[in-house]
Amino acid sequence: MTALLQPDEHRPGAAAGQARRVLLVDDSRLQRRILRVLLDKWGYRVVEADSGQQALTICRHEHVDFIISDWMMPGMNGLQFCAEFRALERETYGYFILLTSKSETREVVYGLEMGADDFLTKPVSASELRARLVAGERVLGMEEELNTKNRMIGAALDELQGLYDTIDRDLMQARKIQESLVPERFSQFDHGRVSMLMKPCGHVGGDLVGMFSVSPTRLGFYNIDVSGHGVTSALMTARLAGYLSGRFMDQNIAVQRGGNGFYTLLPPERVAHILNARLLADSGIEEYFTMAYGVADLGSGTVQMVQAGHPHPAVQRADGRVEFVGQGGLPLGLLPGARHQSFEVRLAPGDRLLLYSDGFIEAPGGDGEMLEEAGLAAMLSEAAAMGGSDLLDGLFDALVIRGGGVALGDDVSAILLEYDPD
Repeated sequence: MTALLQPDEHRPGAAAGQARRVLLVDDSRLQRRILRVLLDKWGYRVVEADSGQQALTICRHEHVDFIISDWMMPGMNGLQFCAEFRALERETYGYFILLTSKSETREVVYGLEMGADDFLTKPVSASELRARLVAGERVLGMEEELNTKNRMIGAALDELQGLYDTIDRDLMQARKIQESLVPERFSQFDHGRVSMLMKPCGHVGGDLVGMFSVSPTRLGFYNIDVSGHGVTSALMTARLAGYLSGRFMDQNIAVQRGGNGFYTLLPPERVAHILNARLLADSGIEEYFTMAYGVADLGSGTVQMVQAGHPHPAVQRADGRVEFVGQGGLPLGLLPGARHQSFEVRLAPGDRLLLYSDGFIEAPGGDGEMLEEAGLAAMLSEAAAMGGSDLLDGLFDALVIRGGGVALGDDVSAILLEYDPD
C-alpha cells in the first residue's frame, strides 16, 4: 500500500482544464478508498459505486469520463456492467478499465469483446494505473477533437444545405422563366403545323427552340444549342430568345419592317451573320452556339435554311423515307466574319422537317453507343404514324428507354415542321 501512495508530480486529470470524472466501482470499500486517494491526488473528480447496478444507475443520470470497475462482484459483475454501459446512449465516449486477477489471454480477449478498453491486475500499481489513465486521456482527447470537428462539419453542412436550398429555389424559378421563352409548344397554320420540345438535363439548359411568323404562310423557326450547361448557358439562351422574339417583332433581328408597315423575314444567312457579329462584339463572353434556322413558305413548301455547326436537319418524306440535309458550317460566336450559306429544302405534302440538338444523336444507349443519325432515322421510321407533339414526346421517351431509363447527360430539344397544304 505504501507503493500506491508515493508522491507524483504528474496530474493527468487536471491537464486539460476541467478535471475528468472517474467512476470507481468495487464492492470492496477499502479498494475504492485506495484508488480514490490516487485519483484525488492526480486531479480527478471521483464518484463511487459498490455494485454494478448502482454504477449503471449513476451512468444513466450523470456524465463520467473514466470507469474503473472490478471484474468480480456479487450480482452484476464488472463484465456485465461493461456490456450494459456500452449499450447506453451517450454523446461522448467513456473509457472503461477492468480490475481483475485474471491474466489468461482468453479472458482478456473476452473482456475486450464486451467493450472494455484496458485492464489492470490486482494489486494495482500506481504507475501502471497512471499509464492507463494517460492512454485513456489520449483516446478521450482524440474523441473530443473528432466531435468538435464533426460539429464544425455539421454546421458547415447545414450552412451549405441552406445555400443549396436557396440556389435550388432560384434555379426552379429560372427554369420557369426559361420555359416561358417557349410559351407555345404547338402552332397550327393554314398549310402546316409546328411543334417544339425542350428537355434540359438540369434545372436549366442551354438549348432553345422557337418560331415566329409574319403571315399565315411565312414563318421563321430555329433550334439553338449553346456551349456548356447550366446557368451561364441558360442566360445566353434568354438573350438569344430576345433577339429572335416572336412577341416583339420590332426587336427581332430576323425580321425587317417595310415601308408599308408589313414585316418580312431576312434571309437565313443574313440572320446568322447578325447573330455572329453581335455575340463577338461583347467582350468577356466565351460561349458560342450552334444553330439550324429556317424560313418556310408554307404556300409552296419551300424552306430556306442555314446550318451553323448544328446537326444536319432530318427530312421525313410522306412515304417514310428519312433524309439528312445541310452543309455543316461554323458555330456562331467563334470567328469574326464567318460566312454561312443558305440551302433550300422542298417539302411535298405529307413531308416533315425536324431540327434537333446533338443531345439526340449523341445520347448513349445501354451499351454506351451513341444514337447517331442512323438511329434517329430508325426512330423516325418506327414513329411514322405519329405526328406533332406526340412524335416529339415519343422520340424523347424512346431515347430515355434506349439509355436504360437513366437521366440524359445533355439537353435535348427539337422543332418539327409538318407540311400539309390540304
